[in-house]
Amino acid sequence: MKQIIFSLIILSLVIGCKTESKKQVTQEKDAADLIIESITIPEFPDTNFSIMDYGAVADGITDNTQAIKDAIQACVEAGGGKVIIPAGKFLTGPIHLKSNVNLHLEKNSEVIFTKDKQAYLPVVRTSYEGVELMNYSPLIYAYQQKNIAVTGSGTFNGQAGKENWWPWSGAERYGHKKGDPHQRDTFNLPRLRKMNEDALPVSERIFGEGHHLRPTFFEPFESENVLIKGVTFINAPFWVMHPIKCTNVTVDGVKVISHGPNNDGCNPEYSKNVHITNCVFDTGDDCIAIKSGRNDEGRRVGITSENIVVENCIMKDGHGGVVMGSEISAGVRNVYVRNCKMDSPNLDRAIRIKTNTLRGGFVENVFVKDIQVGQVKEAFLKINTYYAIYDNQEGDHIPSIKNIHIENVTVEDGGKYGILIQGREENPVENITFKNVTIKKAEMPMRIENSEPIQFTNTTISGQKY
Repeated sequence: MKQIIFSLIILSLVIGCKTESKKQVTQEKDAADLIIESITIPEFPDTNFSIMDYGAVADGITDNTQAIKDAIQACVEAGGGKVIIPAGKFLTGPIHLKSNVNLHLEKNSEVIFTKDKQAYLPVVRTSYEGVELMNYSPLIYAYQQKNIAVTGSGTFNGQAGKENWWPWSGAERYGHKKGDPHQRDTFNLPRLRKMNEDALPVSERIFGEGHHLRPTFFEPFESENVLIKGVTFINAPFWVMHPIKCTNVTVDGVKVISHGPNNDGCNPEYSKNVHITNCVFDTGDDCIAIKSGRNDEGRRVGITSENIVVENCIMKDGHGGVVMGSEISAGVRNVYVRNCKMDSPNLDRAIRIKTNTLRGGFVENVFVKDIQVGQVKEAFLKINTYYAIYDNQEGDHIPSIKNIHIENVTVEDGGKYGILIQGREENPVENITFKNVTIKKAEMPMRIENSEPIQFTNTTISGQKY
């Protein structure tokens, strides 16, 4: 009897120790690790569907749209699995992913998206610069799906360039010719902006044929458990990866090499629990830009982008390395950037927050740690609450920016300013901290307007300690 009692006591102590140990481990993990652990990465049945079995031809000329669609449908009907695109060049129209499908590109495969604009019709529910609309289909699209993936080591080629998609931006350097239509014509972006102001239902915001708003490359919309792994994106019409209203998104080992207009690398919007890791961004716009809707629409939707971890990435060309804004009206919080390298004479800023008083919104709880920066043009950190393109951007929505923490960062060349902050007198930027930061040179160490004093610990800019 005594032995039984003793055994029960020992068992109780062991269980107690294990519980305490588990608590201690949890406490030792930081918030970024806990976010990553919370993300569900989709898994798929071990069943393969080669597009070659559905009539695909790898000659770069034959239209394989139907073959890919049929393979995806067969995969869905079988309960899910992997749709295989083997080595070779496959021309196609837009690809619409379905739940429980992993679109897998094998080594030396290239998916080439047609230049025929008619192929991207009928219009689907999508988004353009933070405003929803009915427009040309994204090149890869998933609407209200669960457990989807794009994986492998092949390449998606959007075939955008100075003769296809890019001229619609209206910029001569991207192929636009004077007199040709472009996105700023009254029946394009101005019309969409007015629909936003008037809160017109998305179903009535019809664009597509006869209009000139470019499609995104890969857009999972209102989807859950999304994986993008190993693939390369080149020659994008517009934003490259745009998870909108998504939960549990993993972007792992992806390369983006695309230098066109608005060629942002990855733009999570109205999304939460996002992990971007081991990627390379070499882009014509922001490498990563976290969004949450434009102006009135963002406030109506009201979904904050939050719990986003960016780590182990390389940022080359781009307007910014990791950016929040400018379409940010529903707010952004809990962003972790760590163990990244940013370096290019064509990289404008490393960390950037951009908004204005039409956008409003908020940014809070941003943690940047263990970053190596080679060269940037304008600033290592830029916070701009006067961001404006096209026309006047002044309104009544004063943004809130606070709790921005920078730690263990080395910058070789900070550009014009090490730190550039332009806050608002009505609501100054709050609680910016720099710890163990060295900016070896900058034309001007800092320019700061309407911000609480930065809290410096062991920080040096251009040889001066702060």
